[in-house]
Amino acid sequence: MEPAEVRPPGRLRRLALDVGPLRRYPAFRRLFVGQTVSTFGSEVAAVAAPFQLYQLTHSTLQVGLLSLCELAPLLTLTIVGGAIADAVDRRRLLLLTETLLALVAGLFALNASLPHPRVWAIYVLVTVAMSIFSLGVAGLNSVIPRLVETHELAAANAIENVYGSTTSVAGPALGGLLIAAVGLTGAYALDAATFAGSLWSVWRLPPLPPAHDADRPSFRSIAEGFRFARRKKVLLGMFLVDSNAMVFGMPRALFPALALNRFHGGAGTLGVMYAAPYAGALVASLLSGWIGHVRRQGLIVAVAAALWGAAIVTFGFAESLWLALLFLAVAGAADNVSAVLRGTILWTVTPDSLRGRLSGIEFAQVASTPALGNVEAGVVASLTSLRFSIVSGGLLCIAGTVAIALAVPALLRYDSRAPG
Repeated sequence: MEPAEVRPPGRLRRLALDVGPLRRYPAFRRLFVGQTVSTFGSEVAAVAAPFQLYQLTHSTLQVGLLSLCELAPLLTLTIVGGAIADAVDRRRLLLLTETLLALVAGLFALNASLPHPRVWAIYVLVTVAMSIFSLGVAGLNSVIPRLVETHELAAANAIENVYGSTTSVAGPALGGLLIAAVGLTGAYALDAATFAGSLWSVWRLPPLPPAHDADRPSFRSIAEGFRFARRKKVLLGMFLVDSNAMVFGMPRALFPALALNRFHGGAGTLGVMYAAPYAGALVASLLSGWIGHVRRQGLIVAVAAALWGAAIVTFGFAESLWLALLFLAVAGAADNVSAVLRGTILWTVTPDSLRGRLSGIEFAQVASTPALGNVEAGVVASLTSLRFSIVSGGLLCIAGTVAIALAVPALLRYDSRAPG
């Protein structure tokens, strides 16, 4: 066989998702399986709670207020949880938070089973669930560097993003079908049952004690996490680049108006618009084998952010639904590449004694900036037009990425082979 005939398969193998960490690290494999199962359940509950609230109140305002119940813990307790994760055995922390989340899911099912479910209970349970999740998410995110070798962090991160993208696409659809088939009580009960998967995977983890030089949780230790992020210019640069992309290039708030007025659709059109970026992210994850070979990871983060902005610009001009979905998928793929590399950089340059705090800070940033982006898009659209809001936001995303890259050159210079 001629050499030219064997090269394409080799390139395809290099492009495909590197599943080596799943084969080589049993603890990582179990964690991946357990979290995939429980995350599907959580996505079902994420559909059930607002559906039930609207069913009880017939008020879009009250449904919107659920976001406030989620936002406050995401902005505060994720950072506190990061400080806790650095100071305790992360396995024990995850066992506690996953058990509590399972109990809260059971309380959702109990409330739904009442002849007259309580509206106030939905608000309380959503707040409690998000608070527990926020306290544990930094511990969960900072476990991976303890389970795989440093040179395989990018591959492990890409694998993690597969289940995140898959559940984000399939979870809401599955949630709607389950609610129709087994009712709200059954959907919540299923969510509670899926935590058995995550608890099994966490129980099988080895002990994950804190680093010998870890600080006790305190305002001082939290401040040290922020100081570290400011001193490590590559971290500062990637936080700024992602925040800029989400604030100026996140027009999700405009999707309902676009679905109804530009594409002349309804709830189904809106649903596929929401799903399109996650579908693109899933494809990017499945074709992420090349990411593990990238040296200039910070440079690719900046390029991916600029591509996100360019895709949003073209999305703003799209007149047909299929073109709009295509550009949203491209944006989601670019964001996935950025997310994988940002997580890899974070895990690589941050010492284990600070990984919980930095993971908490990053999660708070990732959770809050899209909300600010929705506000920005909505305000600009109300003053101008839908198209101007989307296109100008995408252009500002590109311009901001270039400005940040020039202001923080350490991001572009970062080399994975010499992370120091």
